[in-house]
Amino acid sequence: MEGGRIIIFYPFFSMLYAILSILFFFFMLAAAKYIGAGLACSGLIGAGAGIGTVFGSLILATARNPQLRGQLFTYAILGFALAEATGLFALMMAFLLLYS
Repeated sequence: MEGGRIIIFYPFFSMLYAILSILFFFFMLAAAKYIGAGLACSGLIGAGAGIGTVFGSLILATARNPQLRGQLFTYAILGFALAEATGLFALMMAFLLLYS
């Protein structure tokens, strides 16, 4: 008896505590992966806004000067590719967070 309390050691409970601690760690790691992947996908919002801006500007520019339609379309495709690349990089980072 120590300090008015009886100290009894239960090896089963200490082992159970160790197992539960490890499980808690792995579940927290999985939750952090999902949260990180969701935050990484927020980069897709910018890609969508960029693509909308590119093609909206193409429509406005074509309406103002229809003779430059071919050249403007070439620039629009280049802008689309660059905006889409940033979205794909964000998606790639999300998959790397989930599956690594």
